[in-house]
Amino acid sequence: MLILAAALTLALGTPQTQPAPPDVAAPPADAMKTASGLATKVITPGTGKDHPTKDDIVIVQYTGWTTNGRMFDSSVSRATPQTYPVARFVPGMAEGVQMMVTGEKRRLWIPENLAYKGRGNLPKGMVVFDVELMSIPSRAPSDVKAPPSDAKKTASGLAYKVLKEGTGGRHPKTSDKVTVHYTGWTTDGKMFDSSVVKNQPATFPLDGVIAGWTEGVQLMVEGEKARFWIPEKLAYKGERPPYGLLVFDIELMKIN
Repeated sequence: MLILAAALTLALGTPQTQPAPPDVAAPPADAMKTASGLATKVITPGTGKDHPTKDDIVIVQYTGWTTNGRMFDSSVSRATPQTYPVARFVPGMAEGVQMMVTGEKRRLWIPENLAYKGRGNLPKGMVVFDVELMSIPSRAPSDVKAPPSDAKKTASGLAYKVLKEGTGGRHPKTSDKVTVHYTGWTTDGKMFDSSVVKNQPATFPLDGVIAGWTEGVQLMVEGEKARFWIPEKLAYKGERPPYGLLVFDIELMKIN
């Protein structure tokens, strides 16, 4: 993927379906320019409040053009959002993404010294990217330390809150296999595992996971996303890390 600093080859054969913006040749007068030479303009304001840092992992959609309007790469054309560590972006992209919030779409005019630096068969000169910051999966939620007052609690001590309503009509049973996307954090905000970051949903039998998952996922329906606060006795029981209360965002994608 060409937005990565380590990219060495063009994404040949990418469908040419994303037309270049009218200002692709040069930043317009209302674009903001940073000290590094990067020019940016917000296309769609975001709804989030947090900005990613260089240590974060982000999920983005993007399209890149040369200044003559040739599209050279596009996750939009592939209909596949991309998950990347910010630190692996080319410098101009890394700087620009850190200026954004979740839900924002921004256009970046990246000079060659902040892009591919004339290397190999990569695009030469200034390049232009439209980037949408979809989420920051590495960033812990604000209520990671403890369940909020509107969280529900079960008799076992499991606390949960629905983040997105599902579309399914049935709940999985202990004997079912399920496919999920998930991210887990410790209460100090450290992410320790994530299928979202790996960009690979996980499939497993519900009777083969920690007790908090077995109980919690059975409360869900397909399409639902929920946050779970799982006490240590329902997680790894102090037998191995991570220790203590754990927080998981889980999306139930399919009951197999």
